[in-house]
Amino acid sequence: MFKKFFIILFTILLLTSCNFFQPKTSVIRIKGSDTMLGLIEILAREYMKLNPNVAIYVDGGGSKNGIASLTSKEIDIAMVSRLLTPNEVAMFAMENHSIGISYLIAKDAISIYINPENPVKDFTIDELRRIFTCKINNWKELGGFDHVINLHIRNPNSGTYYYFQQIVLNGESFCPAASSESNTNKLVGKIAKDKYAIGFGGIGFNDGVAHAKVNGIEPTEENVRKDLYPLSRYLHFITLKQPEGAVKSFIDWTLSHYAQSLIKQSGYVPIWSITY
Repeated sequence: MFKKFFIILFTILLLTSCNFFQPKTSVIRIKGSDTMLGLIEILAREYMKLNPNVAIYVDGGGSKNGIASLTSKEIDIAMVSRLLTPNEVAMFAMENHSIGISYLIAKDAISIYINPENPVKDFTIDELRRIFTCKINNWKELGGFDHVINLHIRNPNSGTYYYFQQIVLNGESFCPAASSESNTNKLVGKIAKDKYAIGFGGIGFNDGVAHAKVNGIEPTEENVRKDLYPLSRYLHFITLKQPEGAVKSFIDWTLSHYAQSLIKQSGYVPIWSITY
């Protein structure tokens, strides 16, 4: 009887001690750019495989929403596909006495998506500005189909929307006839089914669409890394303050050779040249 009681007691103590010494799960919350969403989900899944005691939650909604969530301290990291605006920096400073810390995670390009059947495969910046501000309305004006141009753009919360408006449109408003899509996957899906459509978004989206040249230059990895492609940009992680613990470890890992190779495999451009 005593021996049986001792075995039961020992088992309870063993299970209790195992639970007591088990490392607690660290939680990282990330939100923001839809351009970055799929890429960061891939990185997060791989990091959690390597670090089972870390849970990473990734959500989209656009760069603007990510910045707002970071300002209100709802998340640890904002995914942002553009630079912060002066108003956002001021908001950081006012709300948190910090202007935030930015980390370059990868390079990207604003690709011009067209349907593979479209014969117009090269645009100047000026042509793009005129297309997306309703000054060019028919493909025949560019040597293409005699058909109205069907425009697809991202919504105003998107960093890609903001970047395109500032860099390509010189701050002008988008054409009111353009169809606003909530994320890049939906935008790409519309263009893949419509040979008269055009849109823009990250370099990593390829399903059913062709990536046009801009000023005669293709959005290839080499051209983006060397800043030869005119619509090249960086993708950012932003934190309110100097990160610590699991957040710092994850950000550091995204800059490792292995993580950067995953970025390359995902269709984006790593910060530095990756060789295998």
